[in-house]
Amino acid sequence: MAEAGPLAGVRVVEVATHVFVPMASAVLAEWGATVVKVEHPVTGDPYRALTTVGLHNVYRGVDPFFQSANRGKRSVGIDLAHPDGRALLGRLLGAADVFVTSLRADARRKLRIDVADVRVDAPSVIYVRGTAFGARGPDANRGGYDTGAYWARSGMQHLHTPAGQWPGPPRPAFGDVVAGLALAGAVSTALYRRAATGEPSVIDSSLLAAGLWQVQPDVVNARLDAEGHTGARTDRHAAWNPLMLTYRTADDRFVALMMLSPDRYWPDLCVALGCPELAEDPRFVDLDARRRNAAACVDALDAVFATRTLARWSEALASFAGEWAPVQTPREAHDDPQVVANGYVADVEMGAGFGLPMVTAPAQFDGRPSRPARAPEHGEHTEDVLLELGLTWPEITDLKERGAVL
Repeated sequence: MAEAGPLAGVRVVEVATHVFVPMASAVLAEWGATVVKVEHPVTGDPYRALTTVGLHNVYRGVDPFFQSANRGKRSVGIDLAHPDGRALLGRLLGAADVFVTSLRADARRKLRIDVADVRVDAPSVIYVRGTAFGARGPDANRGGYDTGAYWARSGMQHLHTPAGQWPGPPRPAFGDVVAGLALAGAVSTALYRRAATGEPSVIDSSLLAAGLWQVQPDVVNARLDAEGHTGARTDRHAAWNPLMLTYRTADDRFVALMMLSPDRYWPDLCVALGCPELAEDPRFVDLDARRRNAAACVDALDAVFATRTLARWSEALASFAGEWAPVQTPREAHDDPQVVANGYVADVEMGAGFGLPMVTAPAQFDGRPSRPARAPEHGEHTEDVLLELGLTWPEITDLKERGAVL
């Protein structure tokens, strides 16, 4: 029998779409909470439909993106605009600890799922709102996705665009997964607060907030630098520390050095690179010397790294104590022995005799990797959940006939 997660017994009701907020409750599910995802009986979560327009790949009939954001949940098809559907949501909320939503303010008011409405059904529920730009201000009711709110508006896209080049897009759900993880942590904190004080919280978070958090050194320094030099892209040949750069290998791959205490490791690095004479070169003997002669030092290291493939450098540097890493492809990361040893990727049974790899939530409890479960089919658990609420089969059939549930 599988070990219960640390949030076993916590009940979450989700009225949310796409990735940011659903990812938060997916993390809660992976940590042991029971999550009921409320979807419209006809359309479901629009995120399910992105396979039909070619935005998501399909593997043996399964959408890996939807699986990641909805792992371990139960899906119930309820039309919240239907009076009977809203009444059913109230019954679900009465047994819930947490309510999470990504709907904008006007939609929340229309469906009567704003804070005051939900608190009538569940006075002690923790209420969670995830938005694009925040709960206040001129853009509080604007919609948005992570490409705009997290990547572009936070300044992150600017910081990752080389001078003179066209800004590029982020990777899929790039900000959503980070913002969702942070939101899950906030829910856990609110659960602790309620257990300690009895006070339920209203939690607000946004993609913009998560993006600012991610690039906070640049945002803070931009305010302090009157000349606006923050985030300026410098020539690698003028680096203050050549041991904090990336170097190209003979097979056009890269090794990333990241030594914040370079003098400690410089002699051993030179030995590992097969050029101990560099450690004695007066131009490179210590950090100050390497800073004054950065261009020559970078050129020397460029020449050395260009003599071997990434595989050979990985072997040569394996016992070196300084900080470095190979620049890996996603497939190499998936198969990385360190990733495998820590259970950072799990093979999740899809219920059809095959598994799908899924990255596990990046926090482990009591030395055990979490075990994600597959995402639900649209409305897969409608009948089970309604029966658990005490409805009879004739009542469920009547609700189906009237279009209130799937």
